[in-house]
Amino acid sequence: MSGPYHGLDSYLNRQEQGGRVLRDQLAELLAPVVADKGCELWEVEYRPGAGGGLLRLYLDAPEGITLEDCERVSRAVSAVLDEADPIAGEYTLEVSSPGLDRPLRTREHFLRFIGETVRVELTHPVAGRKRFLGPLLAVGEQTLTVQVEDVAHELPIDEIHRARLVPQL
Repeated sequence: MSGPYHGLDSYLNRQEQGGRVLRDQLAELLAPVVADKGCELWEVEYRPGAGGGLLRLYLDAPEGITLEDCERVSRAVSAVLDEADPIAGEYTLEVSSPGLDRPLRTREHFLRFIGETVRVELTHPVAGRKRFLGPLLAVGEQTLTVQVEDVAHELPIDEIHRARLVPQL
């Protein structure tokens, strides 16, 4: 089976071999499709549900995301998803901008927002706490540093459960 986007064949082969986490597989499959439409795939979320799942794609671009961008990417992504069929059962595809309070998941996401205020929730406590809100001071290879009440906390990136940018309005 062959598709119009690089990576579809390797994605399909990996599916037969067990593959990785669904979100990472979807990101790898769809990032080239989104890039071909002039946008960046910022984040992928999939939430299964009894009446069908929800696949949400967040897009970014230097000049911002328009409704037309979302529509164009949605059509292109739908075609690739139909061919690859990576999600069992019914689901709804949603395509949007990540917004001002965008999710931060990768090291590259954090690097773009050094100096900005972030909200980070960890899977396990560091310094007796799981939640941190404050300026992002630094990003290392495996950690990031968030200042909370004049104390700099070094947080392991692989322990982050969820993180978001906090807009300063």
